[in-house]
Amino acid sequence: MQPLSIAKRIVIKIGSALVVDPRTATPRTGWMAGVAADVAALRTEGREVVLVSSGAVALARRALGLTKRVLKLEEKQAAAAVGQIRLAGAWQEALAGHGMNAAQVLLTLAESEDRRRYLNARATLNTLLELGCVPVINENDTVATTEIRFGDNDRLAARVAEMLGADALILLSDIDGLYTADPRKDAAAQHLPVVQEITEGIMAMGGEPPPGYSSGGMRTKLLAAKVATGAGCAMAIARGDVANPIAALLAGGRCTWFLPAPEGRAARKSWIAGSLAPAGTLVVDDGAARALRQGRSLLPAGVRQVLGAFQRGDAVSVRDAAGAELARGLSAYDAEDAARIAGHRSGEIEAILGWRGRDEVIHRDDLVLLVPPAH
Repeated sequence: MQPLSIAKRIVIKIGSALVVDPRTATPRTGWMAGVAADVAALRTEGREVVLVSSGAVALARRALGLTKRVLKLEEKQAAAAVGQIRLAGAWQEALAGHGMNAAQVLLTLAESEDRRRYLNARATLNTLLELGCVPVINENDTVATTEIRFGDNDRLAARVAEMLGADALILLSDIDGLYTADPRKDAAAQHLPVVQEITEGIMAMGGEPPPGYSSGGMRTKLLAAKVATGAGCAMAIARGDVANPIAALLAGGRCTWFLPAPEGRAARKSWIAGSLAPAGTLVVDDGAARALRQGRSLLPAGVRQVLGAFQRGDAVSVRDAAGAELARGLSAYDAEDAARIAGHRSGEIEAILGWRGRDEVIHRDDLVLLVPPAH
């Protein structure tokens, strides 16, 4: 059974060469409508979908008279500022045609590497999905520096898949997967339908970026695969230059599937448990301790004492009244705010702090239990 058929949360990455017609520098509205139809079909089945779409710079080059030379960094950033509006509008129109709301989200890799920004970005994306929106994510090229030079929305898509705990990441491309060599140059190159593990030999199969608007190339896709599969997410490289590309993939279209690492889902929890020195301690009551053992989040009502000086997103230790360590996790509040809401119900947070924060002090996705779970 292919991973896409059982995936509940799916990230689809779409490159510039698919979104933008090179002859007119305008969106390929018919093709985008087909993708929107695919997204609508997935959502009808109860699946959640996030799009990561390139194309902003390509959509603005002609309008700004920047088509005949390599752009300076600041020119790319200016083009992105113009093109992002056009790209978001095109996706809004395509998705609205199937009764869906598009939500533009601009990210850089920094949002996935800084713990506090990571928590903010993940919470926003999860809330958009809960509200029934289709997030359309693009690199925030108006402020990016190194990222914009290399055009690695492939890697950004993998980070988004990791952040959201996605089950499948689909990279729509102009090629139907990974070959043992570049098939445009080597007639003996063989297609690989499944990659069990990303070895050095697999990485060596990545070639140079293709010509035209696309700036990723196979190597960035393999780097994305390492990130995604390492987080427990299956990833496919599939042809996007067909009508309804996701439906085609589900129907058995040729692609390469990179299978998730068996330990992928546990990798981040291991990182929380062992690699981070706790910056503080939350002492909890017996009721909260029981809830944690049952796999639940830590709510402020169960917190009895806050020790240490930590910031939002820092790792903290969770201990019971006797001092035994129960868990470690990433706090959704800094020490001062956690102390203010400790012992209170989640519905009281806004009145206490003056702003509405998370219902949980530590969400279960950011919590690692260090004691045996309750049965």
